[in-house]
Amino acid sequence: MASRIVRSARSGKPASICLALWFAVGLSAQQAAAASDPQEVAQGFYGVLLSTMRDGRSLGQSGRYAKLVPVVNRTFDLAFMARLAVGASWATLAPAQQQRLTEAFGNYVSATYADRFDTYSGEQLEVTGERPYGSDIMVQTKIVKSNGETTTLDYLMRQNQGAWQISDVYLDGTISQVAVQRSEFSSILRREGVDGLIMALNCKVDLLRSVARSS
Repeated sequence: MASRIVRSARSGKPASICLALWFAVGLSAQQAAAASDPQEVAQGFYGVLLSTMRDGRSLGQSGRYAKLVPVVNRTFDLAFMARLAVGASWATLAPAQQQRLTEAFGNYVSATYADRFDTYSGEQLEVTGERPYGSDIMVQTKIVKSNGETTTLDYLMRQNQGAWQISDVYLDGTISQVAVQRSEFSSILRREGVDGLIMALNCKVDLLRSVARSS
């Protein structure tokens, strides 16, 4: 079809040119609409995750991490998640500290996925539906191992500047990742402050990489 449109446009026929432009604009609009759908966002993330798993051994931990960083950065609302995980202390931080903490938090999320989803053994990553969650959307998914064992992961999606992004992950539909992190972060913040938390997150990334290299 694309070749027919190109030939018609070259022939100089106004109607054909308009048709070609309409088709191109319509396709772009459809792609934009699909990208803004919460389930499509989760499906796109799972697609990259599966690809990374299939190439996991050849990529190694660093390769998987490098592949996942840009995907995590655009799929997760990292600044929002970091703010929730830090809690009330976030408002006391300078903008530069908030930026550094968000970057360290994002790197930790990427390294965690690179470590946990390191190889492919027939797993299925499935998006099964969604439900309203206040003004947000909870996207329901499951991970099915080759032996049939199933893990349920729900992704809480919120709109950020017109795009749907992940703002929390719920294991078995009940255990909030952000709530767990907030509990972990609070003790570090009390003892060592924001610089200590940033250092701790960076150390966790380095530890995940070293464990992967030695395994």
